[in-house]
Amino acid sequence: MHNHDHESSSSRIGWAFFLNFGFTIVEFIGGWLTNSTAIMADAVHDLGDSLSIGLAWILSKIAHKQANDTYSYGYQRFSLLGALVNGAVLIGGSIWVLSEAIPRLSDPEMPHAQGMIVLAIFGIAVNGFAAYKLSHGKSLNERVLNWHLLEDVLGWVAVLLVAVVLSFVDLPVLDPLLSIGFTLFILFNVTKTLIDTIKIFLQATPDTKVRQDIISDLKSLEKIRSVHHVHIWSLDGANDVLTAHLELEKAISDLGQQELKREISRTLQRYDLSHTTIELEFPDEDCRDSEATSTKTTLPTSP
Repeated sequence: MHNHDHESSSSRIGWAFFLNFGFTIVEFIGGWLTNSTAIMADAVHDLGDSLSIGLAWILSKIAHKQANDTYSYGYQRFSLLGALVNGAVLIGGSIWVLSEAIPRLSDPEMPHAQGMIVLAIFGIAVNGFAAYKLSHGKSLNERVLNWHLLEDVLGWVAVLLVAVVLSFVDLPVLDPLLSIGFTLFILFNVTKTLIDTIKIFLQATPDTKVRQDIISDLKSLEKIRSVHHVHIWSLDGANDVLTAHLELEKAISDLGQQELKREISRTLQRYDLSHTTIELEFPDEDCRDSEATSTKTTLPTSP
């Protein structure tokens, strides 16, 4: 199932790459023909997007390789690396767009409005379709790439609005104003996603409430006295890993342990975890992982 998800992810990113790169070429030609500095600036930005999406596509293909001795959890974190790189590139591109748009507020140039309208409609259609393809993805990599494409869609909407207005009114300052507006909007959202990506890279708990729910569910099992050393982290923003130590109320037989493991599996099923490692400890058994913490503690069931 996970392998199929990764192949679908790679296919969606591949679609986005070819659509974005092909349209970037059209955009450079169109910017030259319409004498629009806004379109030329967006073409340069789209070229950077295309390179980022191409990198994400390569990393996405690597991500669904099978686990081995070197990468025992598999290659899914390579996809996360793509999200980190793309987020950084998109923030850098947004800052560059702002640096180009702000000076034009004092000295705007009048472009060819009719040509801009044609290019804008084409741009909305191409980038909108690519964004729609990626909107079905769940990984952080696809979410960041989707912001790349949504930025382009919003940019072309801005170009279309400006071009229509400029067809009737001599007010070229609208072009840089709209560019600044949508770039700030994208910059805000991508920064939030990039922060989430960095937290996952640092193995932060994806959702502290889910962690507390898991602790509570495990402690509610009849044969469990305490739950400790509970660690949850995410491989790529979509596939989470859990490890935990469970101290038993009393010693139980091999058959009892097998039944308890099945009960634990049923309890954790609703959390859709990719990997779980549960260690059972007998009463008064020393926990080998508690050397750094000196004493074993029972975690609370609520924050």
